[in-house]
Amino acid sequence: GLITVLSLAPYILIMMTPYIRVVIVFSMLRSALGTQQTPPNQVIIAFSFFVTLYILNPVLIKINEEALQPYLNKKITQEEFISRVVKEYKKFMIKHTKSEDLVFFINYSKIKKPEKLEDLPLTVVIPAYILSELKVAFIIGFLIYLPFLVIDMIVGSVLMAMGMFMMSPMTVSLPFKLLLFVSIDGWKLITEGLIKSYYP
Repeated sequence: GLITVLSLAPYILIMMTPYIRVVIVFSMLRSALGTQQTPPNQVIIAFSFFVTLYILNPVLIKINEEALQPYLNKKITQEEFISRVVKEYKKFMIKHTKSEDLVFFINYSKIKKPEKLEDLPLTVVIPAYILSELKVAFIIGFLIYLPFLVIDMIVGSVLMAMGMFMMSPMTVSLPFKLLLFVSIDGWKLITEGLIKSYYP
């Protein structure tokens, strides 16, 4: 029942929500900037959590209206409550899962493809959703890396031309990368991009 769901809550948070995409992108951003442990893991995890809640807000509102409130008012049973929550959240996952990933897991599960995607079992939807989130997160991460990589290459070339072989290009390029990131309001830009990737 609910106790089982609560015990699995950390895994649900990580694997069945936009948290996967958000935390990977922010981690890759920190790596691309080359700022070592700044911002620290606690900040990235906390910020990713609240961005995830923001993205899920429309879904949570609907779950509250159609499942939680009727259950608290004793209009539906616990089984019906869980069924409605799963149904509503499954819609969100399917909407943000690539069709080829769903087909991949349907084929390997050897189940008959249902008429409605909402009728797919969670054993198919969840891994397909996770796979899609990982793909998208790494694509976004790659695009984030590119401009910072260009700065590293330019700084490295300039240092070599000046004969400053002993100086690390990463040390010199860091202030330039931070300047670029701050000047374009990078944190806001990346956060906005992540939100728009779910609600274009």
